[in-house]
Amino acid sequence: MLWTAILLSSLTFVLGQTEEFQEKLSIKSLRDGRVASSFSFSILLRDASPRDPRFLAFDDDDSHHYTLFPLTLGQILRQYAVTELHLTLNAGKWNYDAWGYPDESGVGVGAELRAWMAEGGPSSIDDRWRGLRNALAGLFCASLGSLDEQRTTSPALSFPPDGYLPDWGLPHELRHASYASEHVCTENLTPFLKLLPCKSLSGLATLLNPHRLFDADWHGIGLHVLWHPEGVEVRLNVQLVSDPIRISSSRKQDWSFKTLFDRKVQKPCPVAKSSLVVVNLPSSGIYRVDPEPSFIKDGKAYYDLTNSPGSWNIKTVWPGDFEYPFSDSTPLVPFSVRRKLLSSAQDTGKLSIVVTNNQEEQLDLLYLETMPWIIQFYLHTARVYSDENLISNISYTLPVPHARPGTFESVLTLPGRSTLTFAMDVQKAFLRYTEHPPDAQRGWDLPPAVFTPLAHNGSTKQMRQFYTPSLLVDLATPDFSMPYNVIMFTCSVVAFIFGSVFNVLTRKFVIVRLEANGQK
Repeated sequence: MLWTAILLSSLTFVLGQTEEFQEKLSIKSLRDGRVASSFSFSILLRDASPRDPRFLAFDDDDSHHYTLFPLTLGQILRQYAVTELHLTLNAGKWNYDAWGYPDESGVGVGAELRAWMAEGGPSSIDDRWRGLRNALAGLFCASLGSLDEQRTTSPALSFPPDGYLPDWGLPHELRHASYASEHVCTENLTPFLKLLPCKSLSGLATLLNPHRLFDADWHGIGLHVLWHPEGVEVRLNVQLVSDPIRISSSRKQDWSFKTLFDRKVQKPCPVAKSSLVVVNLPSSGIYRVDPEPSFIKDGKAYYDLTNSPGSWNIKTVWPGDFEYPFSDSTPLVPFSVRRKLLSSAQDTGKLSIVVTNNQEEQLDLLYLETMPWIIQFYLHTARVYSDENLISNISYTLPVPHARPGTFESVLTLPGRSTLTFAMDVQKAFLRYTEHPPDAQRGWDLPPAVFTPLAHNGSTKQMRQFYTPSLLVDLATPDFSMPYNVIMFTCSVVAFIFGSVFNVLTRKFVIVRLEANGQK
């Protein structure tokens, strides 16, 4: 046993020089009684760098030997020479005004995928982008193959790289696509957990109970791959907003690992360099946190679960019932957005955006609107209802039917405590009956708009994106019951004619004579 422990310690020390795994759970009680939980699993591959696309023609890439780094994901990144990758799968509407900003900004409804890749090599960026989304679709059991050229865009300013781009002397390009109709479920969570070193057998990942995760008011999973001077980092995150009042069938705001996830942390992940639980303490009121935290700093209680024996069931308890703060409706974010698609016809409509600045200072926002080709903007009808010219740097990419979506990008300037209304007419496409989805009467889901606050120097680096809810558009839909009626009528006529002709051709008619006494 002693030699086994020494060997395991030596192996962990050696592996720690090249690969590191850290996990963290942040829990925050919201003012409407809900609880926001954010899991973050980080795997760092030290001294590694993205693959130069010019080397894709050679098969001598030996960077597939990993211990903690997920092998299947690493093979995909090397195969398609991806420098930076972001994938999110979310369900529900994130309430910015009541919940504030999330820990991970990618909370758009449905699936969103974006990647930075360098130009050059035997295959183009578009070919590698096609292979990347198909490979990720197979890895996560998601409909990412639907993120084809009809949903792919290349925004100029809205999504800068979160990490660093290698200086290869090659230009890097962005590919971005979203699919609001995609739903996240257990078949996406299972391959997600397989990317972790300890899977869901130990550590904080044991709390990811699918029955509680997908029962939350809002939930989502994300994959982020960055490159920085230390190496290549893969960050896997899970976010959810639970309602302990609804779960406990009482008016108590109390929560614990057992009530939120129906599980406890039984044992730590043995290969985790750090395993941390951070509880945001309420700013007011009487409450009790159990057990005693390792330390408290800046209004947060920290629990270090690294190599800690025993099970953990962290909880926060309030002495009285929860009272909804009806009087406190102040938004928790610097600005609020309302987005609508107004229409009384099936061929035209109007897109309306109402942005309110909730602070005293001037606010500059980068506004990105991506629409599939079934919705076309009339740019000459764009109107800003304000006394000043508050829109600038307009960039518009025309959609191409059956080939490319439309992209509208601009900068909105809002003075302190002001409201801006932006409206623009749109035209709805008339589709062939073969282009409608199976649930055509429900309508088409449109991707959310993205707002990015700009710094004073106009940079979007390290700024949080703001996602609006998705929209539902009603297109001109044929009466799909008519083909059924025609088929039924046609089949009846064919059966009648065929039966009559078949009887005439196959039956033999003879005359039977009867005698007077009734015998033959």
